Amino acid sequence: SACASATYVVNDLLDLEVEELAGVLLLHLSGFQNVHANTIYQQGGISHHNFFNGLKTALSADYGNSAPFDKLEPALMEAWAWLQSAGLLVEKASSVGGLFFISRRGLQIVSREDFSAYRNAGMLPKAQLHPLLTSRIYPAFMRGDYETAIFQSLREVEIAVRTAGTFPQDLVGVPLMRAAFTPGKGPLVDAQLPAGEQEAMGHLFAGAFGFYRNSTGHRYVPTKPEEAAEVIMFASQLLRIVDRVKP
Repeated sequence: SACASATYVVNDLLDLEVEELAGVLLLHLSGFQNVHANTIYQQGGISHHNFFNGLKTALSADYGNSAPFDKLEPALMEAWAWLQSAGLLVEKASSVGGLFFISRRGLQIVSREDFSAYRNAGMLPKAQLHPLLTSRIYPAFMRGDYETAIFQSLREVEIAVRTAGTFPQDLVGVPLMRAAFTPGKGPLVDAQLPAGEQEAMGHLFAGAFGFYRNSTGHRYVPTKPEEAAEVIMFASQLLRIVDRVKP
């Protein structure tokens, strides 16, 4: 029946985490801006009151007071609050009746994939990244292009090591790291460290390139956002080490 089918859809929505439901709600609200003569979008804003009042009226008229629908309204209100806290939904100044507009960042989200990439970006704190990684690597991560983000972040490390050590352009990858950090010979060796730690730093840089650089050629390719974020933060730490030890 129509009621049973609608209940199934509502239960699907209730099974979502608040962040996931917020993504569904954002795309739904965006649609009102392209529909003429509706009570939800008015005076350049989305009416909080009309949206929820209309939802309650429609559900009550069509499906009665079944329990799943009674739970949907507060769940959507939680999602609405999440969108506000994330800066994707903003209340208009001096609005009467609670009018909201979708922020510039929110307008860039036009699909479930876009919203998923936006949520995943929170795993990579931009403010904590080395400056060399914020211009290219962070946008790639935001797009969900994790393999490219990892590749480029390690490439920045490689360029930084080659420049700091004044090595030729044809010295790359693991051999470059060994030449830069070999105790007693490498120009980027931290002489203040004990010999064992100097050697360990060389292994740290060489291991990063042996395992992550050119990731498509290895068995292990991080494709999950949390794993990719960890590798990029690792590359950021390597860049800060280079800044500290370069002549």
